[in-house]
Amino acid sequence: MTEKNTTGSYKFSIAAKAKDYYQLIKFTLSFTVVFSCVICYLLAPKIVDFDLGMILLLTVAGMLVTGSANAINQAVEKDTDAQMKRTSSRPVAAGRMSQKEAYVFAAISGVVGSLMMWYYFNLSAALLSVFSLFLYAFIYTPLKKINSIAVLIGAFPGAFPCLIGWVAGNDDFSAGGWILFGIQFLWQFPHFWAIAWVAHSDYSRVGFKLLPTDKGPTRFTALQAVMYSVLMIPIGVLPHYFGLTGQTSMYVVIACNLFMVVQSLRLYKEMDVKAARRVMFSSYIYLPIVLLALLADKVHG
Repeated sequence: MTEKNTTGSYKFSIAAKAKDYYQLIKFTLSFTVVFSCVICYLLAPKIVDFDLGMILLLTVAGMLVTGSANAINQAVEKDTDAQMKRTSSRPVAAGRMSQKEAYVFAAISGVVGSLMMWYYFNLSAALLSVFSLFLYAFIYTPLKKINSIAVLIGAFPGAFPCLIGWVAGNDDFSAGGWILFGIQFLWQFPHFWAIAWVAHSDYSRVGFKLLPTDKGPTRFTALQAVMYSVLMIPIGVLPHYFGLTGQTSMYVVIACNLFMVVQSLRLYKEMDVKAARRVMFSSYIYLPIVLLALLADKVHG
């Protein structure tokens, strides 16, 4: 083999490994999680300036902690992922990466990310990050095959990034952080049940219990999506009520919440994958619009 071919092969190997780690941390999901964390950090009253350095540090720390949780999830669910079409190409499931390598990466990234949270922000944010990682990786992940209550349990680490961001910026657990936590907590139910509806055949084949009933996609599932979408309306008013944001963002949030209610009602009426997919994509759009609207309308004391 020529030196040129060896160099090309080496570069290809590095690129392939980088792609595997990109998949291991579920980059898109992790980035969405960190996005929520950063926005809620900027919403904290004590944050009055846009400090790019601190934002980058929070982003890196958040990506490391979230990536750790996702790596553990893939290592634990290696055999399950291999049986599902949507996850069979993941590095551990496909055999391109060993479970040991995934666990080592998870341990290092989790520790480094948590220490960064502590050193650059505060101990409360670090401890909350560790708790969130533990809850997702070691409680929610194995519980998915036992009982559908896993969705409720998983909604906590799914919403903790909002509270972590708030605590990192404010160093307290005041009402604003819990309101932001509540918005993302409730949002997850129509969002996740829509995903579970669309991927039901895959999930049920491997024994995941992620819908409210064992009978699969039913009107009860759709009704639950409607109920949680409705609950999002009053909590969406609270940022303005507590003086965190102005009136304009309140109207934007209410409009977005009503849109989610409409999509969930369509799911209840139509009862098909197409309607579930509409709820799923609507929820993807909902979160960035709501969070950015709140940030743009932040009340500066």
